[in-house]
Amino acid sequence: MTVTGLGSSLAYLLSRAERSVNRGLAAALAGEDVTVEQWRILRALADGRGHSMGELAEAVLMPHPTLTKAVDRLIDRALVYRGPSAGDRRRVAVFLAARGADLLARVDGAAAEHHRLIAAAFGPERTQQLMRELESLVDAIG
Repeated sequence: MTVTGLGSSLAYLLSRAERSVNRGLAAALAGEDVTVEQWRILRALADGRGHSMGELAEAVLMPHPTLTKAVDRLIDRALVYRGPSAGDRRRVAVFLAARGADLLARVDGAAAEHHRLIAAAFGPERTQQLMRELESLVDAIG
């Protein structure tokens, strides 16, 4: 079977899959008034180390200006805060607040349930294989 048109583009197919997955994840997170982007930020900060805005932008796949607005909204909700970096007290880092950790604990369950639904629809082994293959693709093309 030969695929033509947009369906023959890897970039297009990856974008379609990403939109579909994120649409379902957004619906799962909506009950706690958390966007997919905000969940990614909270998840990245859950390691407790604090991250510079540059590190965070790279980790959560967001451009700096968009990330700054998202972090400001999370600060307004007392979910994260800015403070001195542990490695260099002159630098500012973003940290997960206790209230943010509580919210993250609640929404992580919704995110895990969303992942289970995908695995049930696509197959658990195929889902794990797809995740491994996508990681390999990212590693290969940098």
